Amino acid sequence: MTKLSVNINKIATLRNARGGDVPNVVKVALDCERFGAEGITVHPRPDERHIRKADVYDLKPLLKTEFNIEGYPAPEFIDLVLKVKPHQVTLVPDSPVQLTSNSGWDTKSHYDFLSEVLDEFNNAGIRTSVFVAADSQMIEYAAKAGADRVELYTEPYATTYNVDPDKAVKPFVEAAKVARNLGLGINAGHDLSLANLNFIYKNIPWLEEVSIGHALISDALYMGLEKTIQEYKNCLR
Repeated sequence: MTKLSVNINKIATLRNARGGDVPNVVKVALDCERFGAEGITVHPRPDERHIRKADVYDLKPLLKTEFNIEGYPAPEFIDLVLKVKPHQVTLVPDSPVQLTSNSGWDTKSHYDFLSEVLDEFNNAGIRTSVFVAADSQMIEYAAKAGADRVELYTEPYATTYNVDPDKAVKPFVEAAKVARNLGLGINAGHDLSLANLNFIYKNIPWLEEVSIGHALISDALYMGLEKTIQEYKNCLR
């Protein structure tokens, strides 16, 4: 069964908008676990506009499910991950000023850099994942660089899904087959929602994990967090 990892960045965004500690990031993360999520994802950015470094340290000893930290591997990020030692680190090519992730790595051009970073995390016993487009060459170079998994950047799938689901999912199925043949685990994330999640799962049932934040937290405003998590998990059955 594909695991659901809930990205709680938007909870931190809401907290930071008012100051104080409401909503409490740790409590929401623990509630997500209690309601059935199999993992928690955070993406601490240098400006701490949502998740803060302090949140990462607070979460680590309390989470009972998989902890995934994603971000650009700048020295400060690398240091944080090595100190916290989450179950998984997901490397994304975001610049510090980006609003959100909007592309996968060019793993061929950044091969030397990624190899060095991945070696550091792998040697620390942290599972590694590299954020990539549905492109066989990018997946192949992620494998060569030493990644344990790739996370498929699914915004193009979500954008095309409403027009032509079969066309939307086809390159992702092909990419997932390449990754599987290379011995890589396969995660997916970005713009996945209740509308499109089940279709990609049915076409790539060997997905290890999906990481969902914005859509899930938005749905929770209407349905409540517990029901929303169950609805997302139902899409993965």
